Amino acid sequence: MPEVPVMQAVVDVLESEGVDVAFGCPGAAILPLYAAMEHRDIKHLIVRHEEGATHMADGWARTNGKVGVAIGTSGPAGTNMITGLYTAQADSIPMLCITGQAVSTKLHQEAFQAVDIVEIAKPVTKWAVQVKEAAQAPWIFREAFRIARSGRPGPVLIDLPLDVQKQEIEWDPSIDAPLPVTAVEPHLPRVERALDLLLESEKPLILAGGGIILGEAHEELRELAELLNVPVQTTLMGKGSFPEDHELFAGMTGIQTSQRYGNQSFMESDLVLALGARFGDRHTGAIDVYRGDRKFIHVDIEPTQIGKVFGPDLGIVSDTRLFLRALLDAVKRRGASKDRAQWVASVVELKRTLTRPDDYDTVPIKAPRVFREINALFDPDTYFVTAIGLYQIWSGQFQSAHKPRHYQVCGQAGPLGWEIPAAIGVKAAKPDAEVAAVVGDYGFQFLVEELAVAAQYNVPFVIIMLNNEYLGLIRQAEGDAFGMNTEVDIHYDEFGTDNVKVMEAYGCSGRRVIDPADLADTIEWARKEAVATSRPVLVEVMIEREANTPRGIRIDAMIEPEEVPNL
Repeated sequence: MPEVPVMQAVVDVLESEGVDVAFGCPGAAILPLYAAMEHRDIKHLIVRHEEGATHMADGWARTNGKVGVAIGTSGPAGTNMITGLYTAQADSIPMLCITGQAVSTKLHQEAFQAVDIVEIAKPVTKWAVQVKEAAQAPWIFREAFRIARSGRPGPVLIDLPLDVQKQEIEWDPSIDAPLPVTAVEPHLPRVERALDLLLESEKPLILAGGGIILGEAHEELRELAELLNVPVQTTLMGKGSFPEDHELFAGMTGIQTSQRYGNQSFMESDLVLALGARFGDRHTGAIDVYRGDRKFIHVDIEPTQIGKVFGPDLGIVSDTRLFLRALLDAVKRRGASKDRAQWVASVVELKRTLTRPDDYDTVPIKAPRVFREINALFDPDTYFVTAIGLYQIWSGQFQSAHKPRHYQVCGQAGPLGWEIPAAIGVKAAKPDAEVAAVVGDYGFQFLVEELAVAAQYNVPFVIIMLNNEYLGLIRQAEGDAFGMNTEVDIHYDEFGTDNVKVMEAYGCSGRRVIDPADLADTIEWARKEAVATSRPVLVEVMIEREANTPRGIRIDAMIEPEEVPNL
């Protein structure tokens, strides 16, 4: 075999694993990798902050299901990536972070920008490893991709000392290939027991979590629901896995991102088939109420998820798609059916009557009105991203999603600032698609510098900002728990930060909306402006400063905003 620079072999591996774009920031300790990437097929976007690189790789991976790649140099580059690694781990997103490192012989001497990033990253990755021998590099990268994709997907980190990057190895890419990923198939007797429980149930619900989307199981989900006539709910991470205009869609249960009819449908159910859901605390609220007397079947690809929050009546370790296919086979083989017309009619009636208003015409603008316009103006093919705050909760409650991977939300970690870099990643994965980010005024400023990346590389998307000039979610939490309003008001001058001028500083554009009558026209302007300029465009919506979301600590006792005066 010929001898080649080891980083050339690494780039060969990256390309063969389906990586066509990487997000990163070069530095002295990672330059051999960048030299190997020059004149290759992998497009590179230079970021303004390494955390931004991880969120771009995250958004890219959520959109196409491949392993996203973020690159940084040594020292603070790696530590800046930790938040992105944690976010990807929490939401089961396959991602590879590559860091440069000081030369091996200097690591014990406190060399410039030498930090033990492997030990720092271990708690927030599936695997973190330093390449100590150049000949190991291709195999470590192959294993990293296999681990990132296997079982419950997640992030990995590979640390590359500078001296290792500069070596040569024997390498022939023509006889190399990705490592196989083992399919996690269900144990068939447990599938049969699951069907028994479903047929015994009078009021079953299917709960579709993020595992349905990760497992590409949405078609099988719909087929099963229609075959057995079982209503379907989604978790926040599963939003989009089942069309929300379908008769069998039963909303979302939770103490934050939920609908009134969703919580009530859940409370009336007697069995829940949970698919790829982790029973997060914002979904369940008080466990005793959530658990109730109903039975639970929990299907998850990761064995240690079964029983982590509470013991189900039946646990099944499986890929969601393979489980649903096996269950469908069992239903068809046994000719299984049950009349559930009355239960479905009950859920449909709840969905018709137990709703929250969104048709407000008042000034200042009420947040639900914004999502009414979003639902009316954007088609189901639009890709949305949103992060954490009152605006995300309103989005989950009021915004419709009909297709998998089209509603991207950082569910468990909730890093502020995620939306701008994530939208860049989504657009990089789907260049021809329309992309929109729903943001808050506070989180917008956390990674606002990544607007420069979108402007530099002509990455257009619409940003819809709900601006209350507050840390709204924390203001609400302070009021509920402590009766206070302390250090959460970020208002100054007339409107605080002029976010339209911030956009203009990056060569982008935007408009502010104060009257709800102007919402539709301004959003439509922004959509056209994004296409015309090939850059992000902001619609800054000035909403009620102290509006609250529906919320609670138990799903049977949610507090609606009109029931508690704003502090």
